[in-house]
Amino acid sequence: MKFVDEAHIRVAAGNGGRGCVSFRREKFVPFGGPDGGDGGDGGSVTLRTRDGINTLADFRIERTFRAENGQPGGGKDMTGRGGSDTTVIVPVGTIVRDSETGEVLGDLARAEMELLIAKGGKGGWGNQRFKSSKNRSPRQYGPGLPGEQRSLDLELKVIADVGLLGLPNAGKSTLISAVSAARPKIADYPFTTLYPNLGVISCGNQRSFVMADIPGLIEGAADGAGLGHRFLRHLQRTRVLLHLVDILPVDPNADPVRDAQSIVAELGKFSADLLAKPRWLVLNKADLLPEDEARAKAISIAQTLKYRGPAFLISGAAHTGTAELCEAVMRFIETAEAPAQGNLPLPAVVEKKAVAAKRAAPRKPARSKKRAPPKKRPTTKTPAAKKRAKKAAPKRKVPARKKKARKQKTRR
Repeated sequence: MKFVDEAHIRVAAGNGGRGCVSFRREKFVPFGGPDGGDGGDGGSVTLRTRDGINTLADFRIERTFRAENGQPGGGKDMTGRGGSDTTVIVPVGTIVRDSETGEVLGDLARAEMELLIAKGGKGGWGNQRFKSSKNRSPRQYGPGLPGEQRSLDLELKVIADVGLLGLPNAGKSTLISAVSAARPKIADYPFTTLYPNLGVISCGNQRSFVMADIPGLIEGAADGAGLGHRFLRHLQRTRVLLHLVDILPVDPNADPVRDAQSIVAELGKFSADLLAKPRWLVLNKADLLPEDEARAKAISIAQTLKYRGPAFLISGAAHTGTAELCEAVMRFIETAEAPAQGNLPLPAVVEKKAVAAKRAAPRKPARSKKRAPPKKRPTTKTPAAKKRAKKAAPKRKVPARKKKARKQKTRR
């Protein structure tokens, strides 16, 4: 079954049942009065998500969904039976929009979520609702209100933990087929993948995550080149992006560095939030070169890109390095902590880590030098020293009032 991520459907809720016009007819009761019951309410249409459905392909066949109408009321104040509701099952990650206004009615991002999309009509009143002191024999009744009708556009955004990003023929489909049970179409021509593919990767002991493979991007995708950027929205729900780069392209004129930079530029044109997501560099097709040469070329590509993050050298066809990649992704999903490096340690990153470790190392305390105690000066002064100190000491100024008092004392 092909992956279908867009569908157009029409929903119609049930109409309310009409009210009843009835009068009591009993023996010895000549004026029984009105006893017509109300009509039943119409059924509603609800959308509900369910796990295990990864496509909107079911809506290619059945496009119209109707709920049951309410039944009319009866005599003896009997209310009509309400119409049964209709539940439409959709996959998790479905966005519901109104086709006429473009308004987003709901984002069903979790399992077993429900969204009331069309409400049923209210049942009409019977004639017993219209009786009054002036109108004792009413013959009015309510016809019942019509149910809501909507035209809906369903859009499916894949809910995956990991998204694969890269040019056509970068090896995305080969990787997802190597690490999961998914079997996408693999060929040696561009745009083999036309629809997103999902794969569940198991890391043992009830540890697993979902990987999404979207069609390849090319330069100018934001302007409609190739398949355009219509599938990039599936990566908005992922937690980490794996940017696959072919270290040995088939085209001799292709430049892996330039191609990788163009993909990053297309991400920025589409969404700034998508560009800010964690993105790991995965250098694929290592089996096409000798081990030392493949490692040297991968390091050269990463350094030219000025990449500072976890880098992995793998081969999806030969299943080389895929186990380390999946285990690192699983740990990141569990702990939300990205590894400092992958199975391809970059020299710049290693040097940076060494400097940081050296700075973080505790320093040894400096040895304190013992200073000699200061020499004590003699407390007793010699007569000559006392005489010199007396001459050097400033003379105290005697206030004029005291001087006048001394003169008067000497005269007496």
